[in-house]
Amino acid sequence: MASQSLKRKADESKRSNKRAKLDTHPQFQSIKASLTLSIPPIFASNPRDGAHQMLDSMVMRYIPALRGVVLAHSNLEFLKPTATITADCPFLVCKVQFDATVWCPHVRMKLTGKISLCSPDHVSLLIHRTFNVSIPRKHIPEEWEFEAGEIEEEQEENAEPVGRWVHQKTRKQLGGEDGFLEFTVTGLTVANEMLSLEGSLEDVP
Repeated sequence: MASQSLKRKADESKRSNKRAKLDTHPQFQSIKASLTLSIPPIFASNPRDGAHQMLDSMVMRYIPALRGVVLAHSNLEFLKPTATITADCPFLVCKVQFDATVWCPHVRMKLTGKISLCSPDHVSLLIHRTFNVSIPRKHIPEEWEFEAGEIEEEQEENAEPVGRWVHQKTRKQLGGEDGFLEFTVTGLTVANEMLSLEGSLEDVP
């Protein structure tokens, strides 16, 4: 009984350490950012409010100039006391500075996500319950094999088969009991200002 209790505590400690890796990587950065904004004329009497709303619209979106996904912003400042209006365009062109918290993963960075879907050709993960990761079959070590789940009656005929990945010898489930999995980032994809990752479970040279 004592050995089982110690093993249980060791497993719990291992899972806690695994989750802690989410916060120990330099994937989050606090930066001093500057951007040029074109503030709509409706905010001519209150350009600060317009700038705030424009920055709010960037939250949870990938901004190329900041090389990451904006999570929060604060301390907005205008770098010049006046705005510029060019030709017939009524927009106020202003250069602003602000503090931003940015999620900025990069290739070869090691991260941890939770398995959300297993199929024969890939494993899907979620990072921080928000960001999508895909690990294709070619980046899953050969000692792991896909084990199909039971087909439900209401499942569509052309639906992608789901199940789990298990180790060929030990039959242990990929990701363990809690489903958390460490991977190496191999690629970043931006579509409609949303960032998703591709990863590998193998060592990346």
